[in-house]
Parts: sequence; C-alpha cells; structure tokens
Amino acid sequence: MLAIAVLAGGAFYWHRSHRQKASTTTLALYGNVDIRQVQLAFNASDRIDRMLVREGDAVRQGQLLATLDSTRLEQNVALLEAQLAAQQQVVARLRRGNRPEEIQKARADAEAARIDARNAERTYRRLADLVARQFVAQQQADDAKAASDAAQARYEAAQATRHLQEMGPRVEDIAAAQATLKANEAALAMARKQLADGSLYAPADGVIQDRILEPGDMASPQLSLYTLALTDPIWVRAYVPGPDLGKIYSGMRAEVSTDSYPGKRYRAWLGYISPSAEFTPKSVETSDVRSNLVYQVRVFVCNPQNELRLGMPATVFIPLDQAESGAAVAPPCQDR
Repeated sequence: MLAIAVLAGGAFYWHRSHRQKASTTTLALYGNVDIRQVQLAFNASDRIDRMLVREGDAVRQGQLLATLDSTRLEQNVALLEAQLAAQQQVVARLRRGNRPEEIQKARADAEAARIDARNAERTYRRLADLVARQFVAQQQADDAKAASDAAQARYEAAQATRHLQEMGPRVEDIAAAQATLKANEAALAMARKQLADGSLYAPADGVIQDRILEPGDMASPQLSLYTLALTDPIWVRAYVPGPDLGKIYSGMRAEVSTDSYPGKRYRAWLGYISPSAEFTPKSVETSDVRSNLVYQVRVFVCNPQNELRLGMPATVFIPLDQAESGAAVAPPCQDR
C-alpha cells in the first residue's frame, strides 16, 4: 500500500509540474475569428440589367458580378467618338494648310481683278478725254470713274485673299482647334469610363455574403449591391494581458483551434499587436479579472479548407520558446 501511495504521489507531482512547465512555454489567448467585408456598389447610376452571383457563391478577383443597362452610355460614347473624329479632321486640315489648287485659284482671281481694274481705268480716261472735248456727257465719265474705283477695290481684296491663302491658317486658329480636340478626347475618355463603370467586378477573392439589390432596381454609388466577405486574410482577434505582453512579438508562429473542429489546429502567426491598452471586452472568456487591461492582437490563420467563419470562437496557442528574429511576418500559408 505504501508503495502504491508513493507511486500515486509521484505521478501527481510529475503531472502538475509538467502542466506548469507547459503553461510557462505556451501562451493561450482567447478570441473570435474575424474577416474583412466589402460593400460593393456601382460607380454609376442606372437600372441594373444583370446580377450574376448569389449568396454563398465564391468569387475570384476580377470576376464580373453585375452589369447596368448600358444603352444610354453606349450611345453617348458613339456620339463623342463621331465628334472627336470630326475635330481630328479639322486639326489635320489646319496643320496641312491650304491646298496648292486653292492658292493657285486665289492668284488667278487676283490677276483677273487686276486686269478688270486696269481696263476700267483705261475706260475712264478715254471718257474723261471725250468729256473735255464735249463729245459725251459728264455723267458717263462719272459712271466710268465709279466703275474704275470699284474694280480697283476688288483687285486689292483679291490680292489680300491671295496673300492669306499663301500664308495658310493662323497659329491661333490651330491652337484653338487643338484645344477643342483635347476637350473632345477628355469627354470621350469620361464617357468610356462611365460605360466601364456599368460593370461591377470583384475586387478580391471572397464569398458573397449578401445580395441586396435585384435586376430592375435603380443602382447608384450610394447603394450597396453585394456584401463580399474576403477569404484572405483571416485572423483571430484576441487579447493578451499586460503581464504577458513582453513575451510576444510580431511574426511569432502560433496555432489556432476551435470548438467546431475539436483536435484540429490551424497554422497561424502573430501579425499585429495594439500599441494601446483597453479594458477586457465582455466577449472574451478568460480566467483573469475582466477589469484588467489587455492589448488587442491579430493572429493570422491559414484556412485552406475554408472552415473558419466570421465570429467563430477560437483559442490561440503561441509557443514562447521561439528565438526572436525581428518583426518579420511569417511566410504565406502555401509556403509554410
């Protein structure tokens, strides 16, 4: 009997010392699984045409989720494309200047006007000489003078037109046409952006948590269409008591367990330690007094089977016998 008592006592003390040693080499924290959520909305206003996913669907980054009725936007893009093409031709014509045929015509018109003016001048001189001899009335000479002056004015106008044709467009006209072209390009780019905003794409991998609107509803940037729960990253929001704060650092390896999958542990690492203290949240279940100050930590978890869910209670185990190697973040799950 004495031997049995000695053996039982030895076993008890060994078990208690083993548990104490384990508790001093592993820090257990308690918290809940947390993820990021994104409220997805169109960056445009119009009727919803198609919605391509439902609640619970897993989506990939860049996947098309919904579209708006784009008829009005497509017509606006077509209109602005036509205006831009027309203005491009205007700028091209001004840059090339006048055609040789136009310059040649202006020179020919000026030459014809010069001949008409010279002929009108000769006619007036002959009539003026006849008036002096009293062979014709003074009125005829006056009419010839007026015709000569008008022909001279037409000749000077034709000369100016020829000169303008030879000089080509004004620099200011070219600059104004180029400015209008840039305005048309900007308007077209804006219209194309509005057309592109009529399609909603997934910004990251995740799971559709809520489908809020339906086809036919009026969408706008202020109305969420879907709620997307991101599947990466997933972390456990836990709290460490002040006395244990000096035992941990960012980048430490850890393991996470949940009540939903008993005996299964997920690989994890410590990614964030809050710089400020707070009172213990009521949702945290520890053996410490709840009024003690604690520090929030985020323990990122590998979730290859997509088993962890938002709000799931979890326990974090952090081995304390790790050699500190700075605050480097642990490798990604697929490389671990």
